[in-house]
Amino acid sequence: MTFSTSEIIWAPAIPPEKGGYPGLNPRTEHKAGMIIEYDVAVPMRDGVRIYIDVFRPETSGQYPPLIAWGPYGKHGLISYDGIGNTLLNDSDFNEFTRFEAADPIYWCRNGYVVINADMRGSWASEGELTWMSEQEVDDMYDLIEWAGTQPWSNGKVGMHGVSYLAWSQWKVAAARPPHLACINPWEGVSDFYRELAMHGGIPDTLFCPMWQSNVHYSTTRVEDFVAMQKARPLFDEWWQSKNADLSKITVPAFVVACWADHGLHCRGTIEGFKQISSEHKWLLVHGRKKWWHLYQPENVEKQRQFFNRFLKDIEIDNHVMEWPRVTLEIREKFFIGDLRSENEWPIARTQYTRYYLDATNGTLSTKALKKEAAVTYNADRYYSKDQNKGNLSPFFLDAIEQVADKLAKEKPSGRQNAVFEVEFPERTELTGHMKLRLWVEADGSDDMDLFVALDKVDTAGYRVPLVYFANHNDGPIALGWLRVSHRELDEAKSTPYQPVHLHQRELKLKPGETVPVDVEIWPTSILFEKGEKLRLTIQGRDIYYYPSEAHTCGHTDTVNRGNHVIHTGGKYDSHLLAAVIPPR
Repeated sequence: MTFSTSEIIWAPAIPPEKGGYPGLNPRTEHKAGMIIEYDVAVPMRDGVRIYIDVFRPETSGQYPPLIAWGPYGKHGLISYDGIGNTLLNDSDFNEFTRFEAADPIYWCRNGYVVINADMRGSWASEGELTWMSEQEVDDMYDLIEWAGTQPWSNGKVGMHGVSYLAWSQWKVAAARPPHLACINPWEGVSDFYRELAMHGGIPDTLFCPMWQSNVHYSTTRVEDFVAMQKARPLFDEWWQSKNADLSKITVPAFVVACWADHGLHCRGTIEGFKQISSEHKWLLVHGRKKWWHLYQPENVEKQRQFFNRFLKDIEIDNHVMEWPRVTLEIREKFFIGDLRSENEWPIARTQYTRYYLDATNGTLSTKALKKEAAVTYNADRYYSKDQNKGNLSPFFLDAIEQVADKLAKEKPSGRQNAVFEVEFPERTELTGHMKLRLWVEADGSDDMDLFVALDKVDTAGYRVPLVYFANHNDGPIALGWLRVSHRELDEAKSTPYQPVHLHQRELKLKPGETVPVDVEIWPTSILFEKGEKLRLTIQGRDIYYYPSEAHTCGHTDTVNRGNHVIHTGGKYDSHLLAAVIPPR
């Protein structure tokens, strides 16, 4: 969808040297068995030049190029040490490996060319910096065609990388450049509104400002993503312009997602796999820490096998075509789970099971309840000042400190959430999309922001922690969010187990009005043993909240005030629709 650049809110750029940028220095070096060409100028179709680094094997020949496209700086800006708790250290990598990208030494030794690009407007590349725009798609297209026609190229280009380096793959693959032969999106958002910026219509106020602070290095001006997020709270043509038409993607794709990346990449990566039209596509979903998982030797080998098959046409001793279409880690607890092969996603044998909420005793039951009841909790916008103390990253000062006084107040009295549990009488697996149907009422407001979490509780009554957001060790099974005024469904895209909301208008609540809402629970997988419990928590603020972390999501600006009322039983069929997987 076309979006006029005249409507963009622009922000002043951060001078590149403040991000450690050493400046342009075109040169050729021979190191570690590679020919390295730094700061190669590549002209785009409108004459603007972007700058790339090219790593080639020293042995002459024609090799497939692997492109990493993103805004983080081909000189290496962000570090894993700076994020912390990722199971990776900067010392694990050689001097040539960039953030969320491939190791040039490894790939050159295996007969590939690695290209790291500074996208238009970033660092020293010319032009203005925009995000997932039509201009960016044109530039990626032009770089792919340039790489596919160089003397050292075999004419088959692949793309790889995590996060933004995966977002870009969705966008350009939908444009179908002739020399793009395959993609390897490793955990990447595919819907900027629903997955990155406005979870259930509730604005993210932690990750987006942090991300923007890391990508505003330019010599010109930069599209102000956070300002646009605030100015456009409903899904419109600007948000649509960021999203790829996934159905247009036909190249082979090895897609990797993580159950733990709720609030960022989990949903979008799985949606990417579901919606692309590629004949040859594979999905791997794990429950580990995403950057650590990317660089594990067995996973690097899977990448090599994939690229060998589709960039080098190697079929002998190559088993990619025999891979199961879907491979899932069925989690049990932190870093414990078994991989299982499936033929499709969602799993065809799923038994979608209703667990009805009972407000009288806080339980979940497979039997519909005849008696109506209600549970009320205080939903005032409360985040304690203690949550905002400590070693706050400067990236969050603007995002949090400016609202701290507004949010920090005397802790509201009374109940702060609604909790429901069910104990499983036998071994039970939940894997897939899930939905929470609630009948809700706002007491003291005309809107509600609902925050939902699913947790596992062991037989001793302790919550079982899981990996969350790549750098947290105590996360949930799954999360869901919804601003109740955004409850209107896209009937064409919604399914009984996965509601998709339009987010195109606000439907405010009237005093005393009770309405049904469907909350999307992001895809997940978890195994319960007999006697273990599933816990459902509903409240008016983030259930998992890490304001002092340098890599997290959060929602400090909600519409909540007064009380939330959850109605159950009788005509109020509040229930969790769970994806129960029977054993084969």
